[in-house]
Amino acid sequence: GVFMYNHLQQKVRNAEALAQKYKQQQEALSAQLQVVYEHRSRLERSLQKERGEHKKTKEDFLVYKLEAQEALNKEKQDSMNRYGALSSQHKILKNQHEDVKKQLLDLQLQHNSLKLEHRKTLETHSQKYAQLQQEKDSEVSNLQDTVFKLREESKLLRKAHQEVHSQLLSAQ
Repeated sequence: GVFMYNHLQQKVRNAEALAQKYKQQQEALSAQLQVVYEHRSRLERSLQKERGEHKKTKEDFLVYKLEAQEALNKEKQDSMNRYGALSSQHKILKNQHEDVKKQLLDLQLQHNSLKLEHRKTLETHSQKYAQLQQEKDSEVSNLQDTVFKLREESKLLRKAHQEVHSQLLSAQ
């Protein structure tokens, strides 16, 4: 009986020691669990805060994206309008350039024909001038001959007149 009693008491002490050990482990685990719960609570709050910030950032980004898309579309439309205007202006200027080129070519042809005509006219006038100069020189020469002959004739007539006058005087 004593042996049994000692044995049971030994078991009770062992069980109490084991219970004390488990109790300490339970308290340590409770403390750790409390720390884990607090940490989890902080993480959940932080996660909620991050989710809120993420949602706000996402909304801000969507607003920014829409504004940027609208601005890009507006800029694209403006660019297309400017391109259209420049393209039509380019076509007009190209047509004007072609017209000016044609006019230049026509004027060059006209200039060349006028130059040729001027050269021919100049040659004709030069020939006429040379001919007129020859005719003038010939006429001047003829007139000089005529003047010389008339002077000679005038001298002869004066001489004859003086002779007649002398004869009249002698006859008187």
